[in-house]
Amino acid sequence: MDMIEVHNVTKYYGPVAALKDISFSVKKGEVLGFLGPNGAGKTTTMSILTCLFPPTKGTAKVGGYDVLEEPIKVKEHIGYMPENISLYTDMIVTRYLSFVAEIKGVPSKRIRGDVDKAIAATELENVAHRGIGKLSRGYLQRVGIAQALVGDPPVLILDEPTIGLDPMQIIAIRKLIESLAGERTVILCSHILPEVSQVCERVIIINRGELVAVDSPNNLQKRLTTTGRLRAVVSGARDKVEKAVSGISGVKGVTVGGETPVGMTYDITLEPQAEIRAEVARAIVGGGFDLMELRSVDVSLEEIFINLVTEETEV
Repeated sequence: MDMIEVHNVTKYYGPVAALKDISFSVKKGEVLGFLGPNGAGKTTTMSILTCLFPPTKGTAKVGGYDVLEEPIKVKEHIGYMPENISLYTDMIVTRYLSFVAEIKGVPSKRIRGDVDKAIAATELENVAHRGIGKLSRGYLQRVGIAQALVGDPPVLILDEPTIGLDPMQIIAIRKLIESLAGERTVILCSHILPEVSQVCERVIIINRGELVAVDSPNNLQKRLTTTGRLRAVVSGARDKVEKAVSGISGVKGVTVGGETPVGMTYDITLEPQAEIRAEVARAIVGGGFDLMELRSVDVSLEEIFINLVTEETEV
Protein backbone atom coordinates (compact mmCIF):
# COMPACT_ATOMS: atom_id res chain seq x y z
CA MET A 1 0.00 0.00 0.00
CA ASP A 2 1.30 3.45 -0.94
CA MET A 3 0.99 5.95 1.90
CA ILE A 4 2.24 8.86 -0.24
CA GLU A 5 1.53 9.30 -3.95
CA VAL A 6 2.94 12.15 -6.04
CA HIS A 7 1.96 12.25 -9.71
CA ASN A 8 3.32 14.71 -12.28
CA VAL A 9 3.67 17.56 -9.78
CA THR A 10 4.93 20.89 -11.08
CA LYS A 11 5.34 24.05 -9.03
CA TYR A 12 6.00 27.52 -10.42
CA TYR A 13 7.11 30.58 -8.48
CA GLY A 14 6.22 33.18 -11.04
CA PRO A 15 8.08 32.16 -14.22
CA VAL A 16 10.49 29.86 -12.33
CA ALA A 17 9.72 26.14 -12.17
CA ALA A 18 10.81 24.85 -8.74
CA LEU A 19 9.44 21.37 -9.52
CA LYS A 20 9.12 19.87 -12.98
CA ASP A 21 6.65 17.03 -13.43
CA ILE A 22 7.90 14.84 -10.57
CA SER A 23 6.31 11.52 -9.60
CA PHE A 24 7.10 9.09 -6.78
CA SER A 25 5.39 6.99 -4.13
CA VAL A 26 6.24 5.89 -0.60
CA LYS A 27 4.93 2.63 0.86
CA LYS A 28 3.40 2.27 4.29
CA GLY A 29 6.14 1.75 6.91
CA GLU A 30 8.96 2.73 4.53
CA VAL A 31 11.83 5.05 5.43
CA LEU A 32 12.68 7.19 2.40
CA GLY A 33 15.71 9.45 2.06
CA PHE A 34 15.11 12.69 0.15
CA LEU A 35 18.34 14.25 -1.12
CA GLY A 36 19.33 17.19 -3.24
CA PRO A 37 21.57 20.27 -3.27
CA ASN A 38 20.31 23.61 -2.03
CA GLY A 39 17.59 24.94 -4.30
CA ALA A 40 16.87 21.49 -5.77
CA GLY A 41 13.18 21.46 -4.79
CA LYS A 42 13.24 19.43 -1.56
CA THR A 43 11.56 22.07 0.60
CA THR A 44 9.00 22.82 -2.11
CA THR A 45 8.08 19.13 -2.29
CA MET A 46 7.73 18.86 1.50
CA SER A 47 5.67 22.07 1.59
CA ILE A 48 3.23 20.62 -0.94
CA LEU A 49 2.92 17.35 0.98
CA THR A 50 2.26 19.23 4.23
CA CYS A 51 -0.29 21.53 2.52
CA LEU A 52 1.67 24.73 3.11
CA PHE A 53 0.91 25.63 -0.51
CA PRO A 54 -0.58 23.82 -3.52
CA PRO A 55 1.12 22.44 -6.62
CA THR A 56 0.68 24.37 -9.85
CA LYS A 57 -0.04 21.13 -11.70
CA GLY A 58 -0.34 17.46 -10.79
CA THR A 59 -1.68 15.63 -7.74
CA ALA A 60 -0.30 14.63 -4.36
CA LYS A 61 -2.01 12.33 -1.86
CA VAL A 62 -1.20 11.31 1.69
CA GLY A 63 -3.10 8.36 3.15
CA GLY A 64 -5.37 8.48 0.12
CA TYR A 65 -6.34 12.12 0.74
CA ASP A 66 -5.62 14.77 -1.90
CA VAL A 67 -3.63 17.80 -0.70
CA LEU A 68 -5.94 20.13 -2.65
CA GLU A 69 -9.30 18.53 -1.91
CA GLU A 70 -8.84 17.41 1.72
CA PRO A 71 -5.92 19.33 3.27
CA ILE A 72 -7.20 18.93 6.84
CA LYS A 73 -7.25 15.14 6.49
CA VAL A 74 -3.74 15.24 4.99
CA LYS A 75 -2.45 17.29 7.92
CA GLU A 76 -3.99 14.82 10.36
CA HIS A 77 -1.86 12.11 8.76
CA ILE A 78 1.46 13.98 8.94
CA GLY A 79 3.86 14.83 11.73
CA TYR A 80 6.32 17.44 10.46
CA MET A 81 9.64 18.57 11.87
CA PRO A 82 10.99 21.47 9.76
CA GLU A 83 14.71 22.17 9.52
CA ASN A 84 14.46 25.35 11.59
CA ILE A 85 11.81 24.41 14.10
CA SER A 86 10.55 27.14 16.45
CA LEU A 87 10.10 25.94 20.02
CA TYR A 88 8.59 27.97 22.88
CA THR A 89 11.65 28.18 25.10
CA ASP A 90 9.74 29.52 28.10
CA MET A 91 7.57 26.38 28.29
CA ILE A 92 8.41 23.11 29.97
CA VAL A 93 8.53 20.11 27.64
CA THR A 94 5.27 18.46 28.76
CA ARG A 95 3.29 21.70 28.55
CA TYR A 96 4.67 22.47 25.11
CA LEU A 97 3.75 19.02 23.78
CA SER A 98 0.27 19.32 25.32
CA PHE A 99 -0.08 22.69 23.60
CA VAL A 100 0.91 21.11 20.27
CA ALA A 101 -1.65 18.34 20.83
CA GLU A 102 -4.36 20.94 21.43
CA ILE A 103 -3.43 22.77 18.22
CA LYS A 104 -3.55 19.48 16.29
CA GLY A 105 -7.05 18.85 17.57
CA VAL A 106 -6.23 15.82 19.67
CA PRO A 107 -9.26 15.08 21.92
CA SER A 108 -8.65 16.32 25.47
CA LYS A 109 -9.01 12.84 26.98
CA ARG A 110 -6.21 11.60 24.71
CA ILE A 111 -3.72 14.44 25.17
CA ARG A 112 -1.92 13.17 28.26
CA GLY A 113 -1.54 9.69 26.82
CA ASP A 114 -0.31 11.03 23.48
CA VAL A 115 2.22 13.30 25.17
CA ASP A 116 3.49 10.49 27.41
CA LYS A 117 3.82 8.22 24.37
CA ALA A 118 5.80 10.84 22.41
CA ILE A 119 8.08 11.48 25.40
CA ALA A 120 8.75 7.76 25.82
CA ALA A 121 9.42 7.28 22.09
CA THR A 122 11.98 10.10 22.06
CA GLU A 123 13.47 9.23 25.49
CA LEU A 124 12.70 12.63 26.98
CA GLU A 125 11.66 11.33 30.41
CA ASN A 126 14.65 12.88 32.19
CA VAL A 127 13.87 16.38 30.90
CA ALA A 128 10.07 16.20 30.58
CA HIS A 129 9.55 18.79 33.36
CA ARG A 130 12.46 21.01 32.39
CA GLY A 131 12.23 24.31 30.55
CA ILE A 132 12.86 23.97 26.82
CA GLY A 133 15.24 26.95 26.91
CA LYS A 134 17.56 25.01 29.23
CA LEU A 135 17.90 21.93 27.04
CA SER A 136 20.94 20.85 25.02
CA ARG A 137 20.86 20.87 21.22
CA GLY A 138 20.36 17.11 21.17
CA TYR A 139 17.34 17.28 23.46
CA LEU A 140 15.90 20.17 21.45
CA GLN A 141 15.97 17.96 18.36
CA ARG A 142 14.23 15.22 20.34
CA VAL A 143 11.52 17.69 21.37
CA GLY A 144 11.15 18.60 17.69
CA ILE A 145 10.61 14.95 16.79
CA ALA A 146 8.28 14.47 19.78
CA GLN A 147 5.99 17.29 18.62
CA ALA A 148 5.81 15.60 15.21
CA LEU A 149 4.79 12.35 16.94
CA VAL A 150 2.01 13.92 19.01
CA GLY A 151 -1.33 12.81 17.62
CA ASP A 152 0.19 9.52 16.46
CA PRO A 153 0.34 10.40 12.73
CA PRO A 154 1.11 7.56 10.30
CA VAL A 155 3.54 9.74 8.32
CA LEU A 156 6.60 11.61 9.61
CA ILE A 157 8.53 14.18 7.60
CA LEU A 158 11.85 15.05 9.26
CA ASP A 159 13.88 17.82 7.66
CA GLU A 160 17.56 17.73 8.70
CA PRO A 161 16.82 16.21 12.14
CA THR A 162 20.52 15.88 13.08
CA ILE A 163 21.72 19.30 11.94
CA GLY A 164 24.09 20.92 14.44
CA LEU A 165 24.50 17.81 16.58
CA ASP A 166 27.75 16.23 17.76
CA PRO A 167 28.62 12.66 16.65
CA MET A 168 27.15 10.99 19.74
CA GLN A 169 23.91 12.96 19.43
CA ILE A 170 23.70 12.07 15.72
CA ILE A 171 23.97 8.37 16.56
CA ALA A 172 21.24 8.71 19.19
CA ILE A 173 18.85 10.50 16.82
CA ARG A 174 19.63 7.99 14.06
CA LYS A 175 18.68 5.10 16.37
CA LEU A 176 15.52 6.97 17.29
CA ILE A 177 14.54 7.32 13.61
CA GLU A 178 15.26 3.62 13.03
CA SER A 179 12.98 2.73 15.95
CA LEU A 180 10.13 4.71 14.36
CA ALA A 181 10.30 2.76 11.09
CA GLY A 182 7.76 0.06 10.35
CA GLU A 183 4.87 1.56 12.28
CA ARG A 184 5.15 4.83 10.40
CA THR A 185 6.13 6.03 6.97
CA VAL A 186 9.15 8.33 7.32
CA ILE A 187 10.62 10.82 4.85
CA LEU A 188 14.09 11.90 5.94
CA CYS A 189 15.55 14.99 4.31
CA SER A 190 19.25 15.19 5.10
CA HIS A 191 22.58 16.42 3.78
CA ILE A 192 24.42 13.81 5.88
CA LEU A 193 24.60 11.11 3.24
CA PRO A 194 26.06 8.27 5.35
CA GLU A 195 23.13 8.81 7.69
CA VAL A 196 20.67 8.34 4.84
CA SER A 197 22.41 5.21 3.56
CA GLN A 198 22.27 3.62 7.02
CA VAL A 199 18.67 4.51 7.87
CA CYS A 200 16.75 4.59 4.57
CA GLU A 201 15.48 1.72 2.44
CA ARG A 202 15.19 3.90 -0.68
CA VAL A 203 16.64 7.21 -1.77
CA ILE A 204 15.22 9.94 -3.97
CA ILE A 205 17.74 12.37 -5.43
CA ILE A 206 16.33 15.60 -6.82
CA ASN A 207 18.16 18.36 -8.68
CA ARG A 208 16.87 21.54 -10.31
CA GLY A 209 13.31 20.45 -9.69
CA GLU A 210 13.66 17.10 -11.44
CA LEU A 211 13.99 13.57 -10.04
CA VAL A 212 17.46 12.27 -10.86
CA ALA A 213 17.17 8.85 -9.20
CA VAL A 214 14.76 6.74 -7.15
CA ASP A 215 16.26 3.51 -5.84
CA SER A 216 17.84 1.76 -2.87
CA PRO A 217 21.38 2.85 -1.89
CA ASN A 218 22.66 -0.65 -2.81
CA ASN A 219 21.05 -0.60 -6.25
CA LEU A 220 22.39 2.89 -6.92
CA GLN A 221 25.87 1.64 -6.07
CA LYS A 222 25.52 -1.27 -8.51
CA ARG A 223 24.16 0.93 -11.28
CA LEU A 224 26.83 3.59 -11.01
CA THR A 225 29.91 1.51 -10.28
CA THR A 226 31.49 1.22 -13.72
CA THR A 227 34.99 0.61 -12.38
CA GLY A 228 36.32 -1.35 -9.43
CA ARG A 229 38.40 0.08 -6.65
CA LEU A 230 40.88 -1.39 -4.22
CA ARG A 231 42.32 0.16 -1.09
CA ALA A 232 45.78 -0.93 0.00
CA VAL A 233 47.82 -0.04 3.06
CA VAL A 234 51.52 -0.49 2.28
CA SER A 235 54.71 0.13 4.21
CA GLY A 236 57.44 1.32 1.86
CA ALA A 237 58.75 4.25 -0.14
CA ARG A 238 55.72 6.10 -1.47
CA ASP A 239 57.00 6.87 -4.98
CA LYS A 240 58.23 3.30 -5.51
CA VAL A 241 54.97 1.73 -4.28
CA GLU A 242 52.94 4.06 -6.49
CA LYS A 243 55.11 3.21 -9.51
CA ALA A 244 54.88 -0.53 -8.90
CA VAL A 245 51.08 -0.47 -8.66
CA SER A 246 50.54 1.97 -11.54
CA GLY A 247 52.41 -0.33 -13.91
CA ILE A 248 49.99 -3.23 -13.49
CA SER A 249 47.80 -3.97 -16.50
CA GLY A 250 44.20 -3.11 -15.59
CA VAL A 251 45.05 -0.32 -13.13
CA LYS A 252 43.43 2.94 -14.22
CA GLY A 253 44.93 5.16 -11.56
CA VAL A 254 46.42 5.37 -8.07
CA THR A 255 45.59 7.99 -5.47
CA VAL A 256 47.73 8.30 -2.37
CA GLY A 257 45.69 8.86 0.77
CA GLY A 258 46.56 9.40 4.39
CA GLU A 259 49.23 7.74 6.47
CA THR A 260 48.28 5.11 9.05
CA PRO A 261 50.43 3.72 11.90
CA VAL A 262 51.32 0.73 9.70
CA GLY A 263 51.73 2.37 6.30
CA MET A 264 50.43 4.67 3.59
CA THR A 265 46.93 4.28 2.11
CA TYR A 266 46.56 3.87 -1.67
CA ASP A 267 43.23 3.97 -3.52
CA ILE A 268 43.59 1.96 -6.74
CA THR A 269 41.02 2.51 -9.49
CA LEU A 270 40.62 -0.41 -11.88
CA GLU A 271 39.57 -0.62 -15.48
CA PRO A 272 36.00 -1.93 -16.03
CA GLN A 273 35.64 -5.65 -15.30
CA ALA A 274 39.28 -5.92 -14.17
CA GLU A 275 39.78 -8.65 -11.52
CA ILE A 276 43.40 -8.09 -10.56
CA ARG A 277 43.56 -8.14 -6.78
CA ALA A 278 46.04 -11.03 -6.87
CA GLU A 279 48.26 -9.18 -9.37
CA VAL A 280 48.24 -6.08 -7.18
CA ALA A 281 49.20 -8.09 -4.11
CA ARG A 282 52.03 -9.85 -5.99
CA ALA A 283 53.39 -6.57 -7.36
CA ILE A 284 53.50 -4.99 -3.90
CA VAL A 285 55.03 -7.97 -2.10
CA GLY A 286 57.35 -8.76 -5.02
CA GLY A 287 58.64 -5.20 -4.91
CA GLY A 288 59.85 -5.79 -1.38
CA PHE A 289 57.10 -3.78 0.32
CA ASP A 290 54.97 -4.83 3.30
CA LEU A 291 51.31 -5.23 2.31
CA MET A 292 49.34 -4.52 5.49
CA GLU A 293 45.84 -4.42 3.98
CA LEU A 294 44.12 -4.94 0.61
CA ARG A 295 40.35 -4.77 0.15
CA SER A 296 37.62 -3.77 -2.29
CA VAL A 297 35.96 -0.38 -1.80
CA ASP A 298 32.36 0.32 -2.78
CA VAL A 299 31.29 3.63 -4.29
CA SER A 300 29.90 5.85 -1.52
CA LEU A 301 26.51 7.56 -1.48
CA GLU A 302 28.35 10.89 -1.60
CA GLU A 303 29.97 9.85 -4.89
CA ILE A 304 26.64 8.65 -6.26
CA PHE A 305 25.05 11.96 -5.30
CA ILE A 306 27.80 14.03 -6.90
CA ASN A 307 27.84 11.81 -10.00
CA LEU A 308 24.09 12.08 -10.57
CA VAL A 309 23.80 15.78 -9.82
CA THR A 310 26.82 16.63 -11.99
CA GLU A 311 25.60 14.52 -14.92
CA GLU A 312 22.13 16.06 -14.74
CA THR A 313 23.55 19.57 -14.57
CA GLU A 314 25.75 19.01 -17.63
CA VAL A 315 22.94 17.71 -19.82
